[in-house]
Parts: sequence; C-alpha cells; structure tokens
Amino acid sequence: MYVHPNFKSKKALKEAVAKGQEVAIFQPGPFGGNEPSNCECSVEGPHYPQAHTWYARVKVVNGKVTTVK
Repeated sequence: MYVHPNFKSKKALKEAVAKGQEVAIFQPGPFGGNEPSNCECSVEGPHYPQAHTWYARVKVVNGKVTTVK
C-alpha cells in the first residue's frame, strides 16, 4: 500500500501525521479500491516508478492515517 500524498521519506510522513495533516492509504492497480477504513497495515514509498526507500507500519482510523510506527 501507498500513502497519499506521496512522501519522499518516512520522516516526512511522521511529521505530517504529527501535525494533523490528512494522510490516506491506497492500493494501486487491480487490487485497489477496497482499502479498509480501520486497520493497521504496511505502507511503502515513494510511489512507483521511483525506487521504494522507506517502509512503515501505520494505523488507519476512519480512512485516515493516525499513527506511524
């Protein structure tokens, strides 16, 4: 899974969530569109076609990322 917006680093993702910025998850391709609105899942970034340089475990509540581990 990916997060939106497209963060270049895990640090940037953590900072945005800490500031209360709205961050959502999504699954690209044919498996997307059924993202859970309440879950704990793994995400990666930056988005394809860039090489993934970070990975994180996130908690999603009501469709928004609330915690980054």
